[in-house]
Formats: sequence, structure tokens, C-alpha cells
Amino acid sequence: MSSVANGTPGTPGAPGTPDAPGATDTPGTPGTPGTPGATGTPGAPGAPVTPASSRIAGAFAEHKALIAFLTAGDPSLARTEEYVAALEKAGVDLIEIGIPFSDPIAEGPIIQQASLRALASGTTIGDCIALARRLRARTQLPLVFMTYLNPVFHYGYEAFFADCEQAGVDGIIVPDLPFEEKGEMEPFVRAHGLELISMLAPTSEARVARIAREARGFLYLVSSLGVTGVRESITTDLRPIIAAVRAVSDVPIAVGFGVHTPKQARELAALCDGVIIGSAIVQRIGASPATAAADLSAWLSPIRAALE
Repeated sequence: MSSVANGTPGTPGAPGTPDAPGATDTPGTPGTPGTPGATGTPGAPGAPVTPASSRIAGAFAEHKALIAFLTAGDPSLARTEEYVAALEKAGVDLIEIGIPFSDPIAEGPIIQQASLRALASGTTIGDCIALARRLRARTQLPLVFMTYLNPVFHYGYEAFFADCEQAGVDGIIVPDLPFEEKGEMEPFVRAHGLELISMLAPTSEARVARIAREARGFLYLVSSLGVTGVRESITTDLRPIIAAVRAVSDVPIAVGFGVHTPKQARELAALCDGVIIGSAIVQRIGASPATAAADLSAWLSPIRAALE
């Protein structure tokens, strides 16, 4: 099985019981296949609105949302905290924190390399949760983890989302979790007050209405086919898919994959509720880690202005 960001699991205790609270490298062992991570009985899906959902809604309340992605631990956790502060100063409304993983199938070379750098520096899934806890102590920006199914499976669903709740994480994006199989994870997500953010691609036409009706937090609309990366132009006509979403849901729509200029942001904002910038941010961090905080703040300011 592929290496993951949470290190080598320790010797499991009784099924469903994670290792000592706050453990970062020795998560509990998930249940038998078919009931992964079943470490407790999740609450009813109809849980009341939580501060997490309120924070995500707030990101879209007053203007078009600017959402920024960066990889935790690239090049270090201390630098990641520094970059988040710079992103907030630049007017970012929501932070996506990538948990480094060895096989990020939705990512292009830029974010793949960032994950490898973070893993090489020793970043674990527990470190990412601790990072979120420190960030929450100083900001009310929504914090959303982007990760893959394997790391969460190994940590244990109940343990992972309980720790996320305690750290103040607002939501999670799992690109390799098919919509039709989200029932495996979603009860644990909702029991702990987080939102499971659904993704929608240009090829999702037959499933748009169903995905949109059940979407929570916001809907992540992929701008183009393929993996993440900086694109000089976004040529996909997103209007039909956005119209299909609007016909059945008022969930905010944010467009990602390739956005990196004020012009792109302005054009997309005319269609949707926010834009997501990832690869261009990670690229700047990789090129000059020591000066990236100042560079990001200056570079994002015109993009923020284009969304007003």
C-alpha cells in the first residue's frame, strides 16, 4: 500500500479505539474492510448548523470568495503558518490545506512535488491537524483539508474527524472518494460538524443534479479536464453545468484548476461564487520559500480586487 502522511500506524488496541488523544504518528487501526475506520457510531446526518458551516458560508456572504490552496509542511510547518498569515492579509476568504500524500492522483507536477517535499521533511497527518489547531487559535478563516481516502482510512474515520473537530477544521475535500460511495465517510464528517465538499467535473453532466442537491459547504467545480496546474486559458464552457446546479441548489460554486490571473478570476466570478487558486501559489512557494509570504501577498492583491 502506498506510503501516507501519517507515518507507520502503531500496534492497534481494541477495535475502534484510537491511540492516545492527540497522537500524530500512531493513529488507531481502522475496522475490517467494508467498515473502514468504524471507531464509533456517528450522529444522525441531520445535525444542526455548526460554527464550521457558518464559517464556510461566511466566506461567500459578502463578495466573490477567493480560496487559496497550499500544501502543509512545504517546505516546513512553520513556513506554512507564515504563508497562511500572508494569504489572509491578501484578502483570501478560505484556506485549503493539502495533507501531503505520496500518490495525489488529482494533482499535477507542481503540487505533487510539494507533497514530496513535505513528506521528505517529515510532515505527518497528525502534524497537519496540529497545524490547523494553531491556525484556528489566531484566525477565523474557514480551514478545509484536501486529502485522499487512504490517509484518512489509515488514521480511522472516527479518530480523524474527532481530531479535526477539536482542531477547528471546517471541511474536507477528498478527490478520490466517488460521490456514490461518500456514505462510507460522510456520517463521520457530519457527526463532528464538518462539511464534505463535493467536486464536480465537466464530465459529470449526468450526475450534476444529484451531486448539487446533496452538496454541502460549497461545490468545487473543476474548470478543465486533467490534473491541477497553471493554465494560460480556461476554454471549457462552464455555463451549462453552472445553470444545471443553480436549477436545483443554491449552494455556492467555486471554480478551480488553472486559475492564476486577475482576468481569469474576473471572468469566472461573473459565472460563479468564487475561485480557487492552488498550483500558482504552490509554485511561488517552491521557487522562493524565504520570500514567498511577501510575494504571495503582493501577487494576490490584484486577483482579490478583480473579484470585488
